[in-house]
Amino acid sequence: MKKNMGTADRIIRILLAVVVAVLYLTGQISGSVALVLGIIAVIFIITSAIGFCPLYVPFKLSTIKKNRT
Repeated sequence: MKKNMGTADRIIRILLAVVVAVLYLTGQISGSVALVLGIIAVIFIITSAIGFCPLYVPFKLSTIKKNRT
């Protein structure tokens, strides 16, 4: 499993997960919406931690900066 997520991508995903958590804890979202967004937030945290997004693979995407040598 080769890393395919750059630093900016990882930070954005973590920030989005934090926003979802804050919205849930303050009661702004609830029910099915909270469940779906919570699952997505957990996925964002996991993919950010390992630096690999499986959805990027079929499209051959990578947000890691390439060295210009």
